[in-house]
Amino acid sequence: MQPAGNLLAYPVGPKLIGLDRGERPRFWVTIDTEEDFDWTAPFARTGYGLDSVPALAECQAYFDRAAVRPIYLVDWPIVADDRAVAILGAANAEGRCEIGAQLHPWVTPPHEEEVSERNSYTGNLPVELQRAKMTALRDAIGDRFGVRPIVYRAGRYGLGPESAVMLAELGFRCDTSVRAGFDYRAGHGPDYREAPLLPWWVRTGRGDILEVPVTTVFGGLFGRAGSRLYHRVARKGTHAGAALARLGLVERIALTPEGIPAERACRAVDIALNRGIPVLNFSFHSPSLQPGNTPYVRSDADLVRFYRWWDVLLDHLARRGVEPTTAAEILAIAERKAV
Repeated sequence: MQPAGNLLAYPVGPKLIGLDRGERPRFWVTIDTEEDFDWTAPFARTGYGLDSVPALAECQAYFDRAAVRPIYLVDWPIVADDRAVAILGAANAEGRCEIGAQLHPWVTPPHEEEVSERNSYTGNLPVELQRAKMTALRDAIGDRFGVRPIVYRAGRYGLGPESAVMLAELGFRCDTSVRAGFDYRAGHGPDYREAPLLPWWVRTGRGDILEVPVTTVFGGLFGRAGSRLYHRVARKGTHAGAALARLGLVERIALTPEGIPAERACRAVDIALNRGIPVLNFSFHSPSLQPGNTPYVRSDADLVRFYRWWDVLLDHLARRGVEPTTAAEILAIAERKAV
């Protein structure tokens, strides 16, 4: 029996939401919309940039042309930026995107905790401080964008045991913080190695939260069964995990343009579809929309490749009959299946 309100206690079997006979899978583009900062430096409340914000307009224009409605999971510095509000607010008002919340605790008030790696995971903070930060971000999004966010992602995927209850109390309906196949314990974060890829409902007693995990699959000779081998070997470092992939034994493939070549991502799409995953959850960080902010987009040529990646993936998804979706559609489908 799954403990009520705990997103980190995973259900099994019929409690997972799969595809019905004849039902087509869908895909969702989730964007961690956040400030520019040095990913290799210690966390800090100040000193970040927002130079990548204007690039959100190009990003939205690209997805407009593709008839995809991305969801921008905005954090505190983005909500405070007038340019971001103008770009994303107009797109949201016209039904061309959705606005959700992403919590970076180190830049979100109230600022009561010590800034540290451990405290960069919201779920490690005292419960009342977690609630206060989540409330502040929710209310700021309402004030600035005129919408009540219903989708949440914890920055750095940092869920805690109490997260679902607090989300329900604050009016959220969907969480997308679980990054299946990843283990963040080395930095004091959650362990998602055993997380399902199919969505599931979490019953909190205060309202139900739908978890839609970020999609990561395991390919190679061992396929899905190779995930445990991967995690045992990858503890020795990223080069060890890469060696497994080069040998064709097992590879971890996340659905993201950040560090994953298009051909591998297309292979991951096929693996996910073969496993009957109903919602393919793509993700990336908004600072990658401008060269120089992330390890994945360092130059203008990298940015061209970034958008070319989407060209390839969107074409592949169309050929496989996978259509774009939205939070409202995902929730409606999940609600019908919960009956």
